[in-house]
Amino acid sequence: MKNLPLTDEWFHGAVSLEHREEGIKPWRIPYRDYELYPPDGIDGKAEICSGIRLRLATGSKALALSFSPLAEAAALDCLIGGVLFQKLRLAAGGTEALFTGLPPGMKELEVYLPQNTGITLSGLRIEDEAAAEPLPDHRPRWITYGSSITQCVAASSPSRTWPVIAAGECGYHLTNLGFSGNCLMEPMAGRLIRDLPAELITLCVGVNIYGAAASSPRMFKPLLIGMLETIREKHKETPLAVISPIYGTERETEENKLGFTLPLMRRQIVETVKLLQERGDRHLHYLDGLEWFGPEDGELLTDGLHPGAEGYELLGSRFGSRLAAALQVGRV
Repeated sequence: MKNLPLTDEWFHGAVSLEHREEGIKPWRIPYRDYELYPPDGIDGKAEICSGIRLRLATGSKALALSFSPLAEAAALDCLIGGVLFQKLRLAAGGTEALFTGLPPGMKELEVYLPQNTGITLSGLRIEDEAAAEPLPDHRPRWITYGSSITQCVAASSPSRTWPVIAAGECGYHLTNLGFSGNCLMEPMAGRLIRDLPAELITLCVGVNIYGAAASSPRMFKPLLIGMLETIREKHKETPLAVISPIYGTERETEENKLGFTLPLMRRQIVETVKLLQERGDRHLHYLDGLEWFGPEDGELLTDGLHPGAEGYELLGSRFGSRLAAALQVGRV
């Protein structure tokens, strides 16, 4: 097999690409600003590749990726024309993924990188007699921000996270800013979203703030207002939907250390969206998490909080219709 030039054009869904001696490492923050996202690049989650993929058009019947040793076991998915063709499971320490048996003729390939770990790609190879070129993605750009429920570590594989499923069904170019355990509405997260190109922005907020007791009921609305107003500095008319927490079993009734429950959070989110709508934001919308994944779906939660692989499939398949309804409703 022959090596293809390893350049930025192959990568999609990353915020930044770090060129290291050993290869290219994708990030979901600007890697040069690592220190501005404490602790450790949002607790080490920004180097994880959820939603990041390679896109190419090629006639090769095999495709190989080389990378630095994986920190933990992971999966990579190869899609052809947007449909999952082959899934590879790799052990911790793995350094190569080989997709074989690809159909003959030119085809559009996407290779989704792991949603549970980072990766530094060192090589991309195809058959000697084949050709390949980077495949642009001209679909509208969608940024989704959230917690582990958006990062989707427990999805069955990288292309089966709910944001990837929803992006495929709705026709969006995805950037996934789901940071497991770290969706705390930090000012830098708002600035990051503000500075990225987008035709749609969704924010699924609240559950990490409940779990970490990171904000009191007194400060939750000011934090959300600040994030939304920061984003609006450069996205004045971009459709922006705020999604309240999905069903959370005991979190629905048990107060955390600061007196929060998920129902109280949902009320505060609705009040915040309504406030900004009344101040003239005609492009701000609310999506009720319980209408997306409610008590009737609770049996799919693996630990009372995370939907698990089957639940993520359900979230992905429902998202387009729930979002369309939210965008049509107008004021809450």
